Amino acid sequence: MKLVIKTNNPVLLSFAVNVLEQEGIAHVVFDENASIMDGSMGILPRRLMVLEEDFAEADRVLRAAAPEAFL
Repeated sequence: MKLVIKTNNPVLLSFAVNVLEQEGIAHVVFDENASIMDGSMGILPRRLMVLEEDFAEADRVLRAAAPEAFL
């Protein structure tokens, strides 16, 4: 698996997940439940992961969808 985004911004993460779902790109969010450990404050970033063979396509569609968010 390869990291596409690491963020503690839940809106950006939700948007990215939605974009990948619309494109049919399999993904997994790591550390989603880590907020339990930090008191649900959202301090710990979540990692959006895709298969290594899907990384180039995932990166391309996310940058096309919101270039300013994925610099």
